[in-house]
Amino acid sequence: MRHFPALSSFNDWMRSVSSHPALVIAPLVLALGLGSCSSVPLTQSGSLKSYGDLGPVEGRMSKSRIFLDTSALSNATSVAITPTRLSPLAYSRIHDAGNDRLVSNALDRALCIDLSDKYRVVNPGEPADITVQAVITDIVPTSKAAAGLSTVVTLGTSVVLPVGAPRLPIGLGGLAVEAEALDANGVQRAAIVWSRGANSITNGARVSEVGDAYGLASSFAAQFSEMLVKGRKPSGLDLSLPSGQKLKSQLGGKPKNAACEVFGRAPGLGGALAGIVGAPPSWTDHATQH
Repeated sequence: MRHFPALSSFNDWMRSVSSHPALVIAPLVLALGLGSCSSVPLTQSGSLKSYGDLGPVEGRMSKSRIFLDTSALSNATSVAITPTRLSPLAYSRIHDAGNDRLVSNALDRALCIDLSDKYRVVNPGEPADITVQAVITDIVPTSKAAAGLSTVVTLGTSVVLPVGAPRLPIGLGGLAVEAEALDANGVQRAAIVWSRGANSITNGARVSEVGDAYGLASSFAAQFSEMLVKGRKPSGLDLSLPSGQKLKSQLGGKPKNAACEVFGRAPGLGGALAGIVGAPPSWTDHATQH
């Protein structure tokens, strides 16, 4: 076992943790581990045409119930995305004007980008092989005060350590969504009831009541799109590299399908930098009117 010299002063301690970050990071991660996630229950708002074919609850980080008619979707080549709306419950959680559109638009934009890997996306209301529609059924607001404190702690520790401390496990937000894909005859061919809470490790703190819901909107879009694009249940952990069109769009470039422009372009590197310093997503992302 390696032994460290006695620390005689604060400066000695700072130099020691700079050289041996495990002295701080390991105990901190252990302390945060058990209580580092927010809990968001699965909801059933009545927005889906049917809940009868949904399977049992699955998943750890993300909870979901899924129905997927793979054979019926195999020949689909075009998709229309109906703009996402909020349920009365989800809308009641929002207090800052415009944050409802910020989250719903981020979800739609992510869906459009992800679905473009397989489908030709057309404008809402135009003929399509399938039509996707989603409802945000609940939002657990992020504590702006806790997010601000977490950002200060994380950025402060990153000055003396190779990495910043994990996010404080307080004031974490979450998101719940229901969505379905209907064929040209209005028959449900895929559906999902989904929820996920932010955690201290993978979700950075942003000083906004929808800081976590905004980020988790993309997580939902990735899982639902995986069902439709790959014809299988979402894996929950996708280690594959993004396609060229997806990477370009996520960096704020022109989307593959012109219909995705209705949801605006992703904030790109500016949005990523804003997230690192904990800035509200509204600083770099402006929801479109549709």
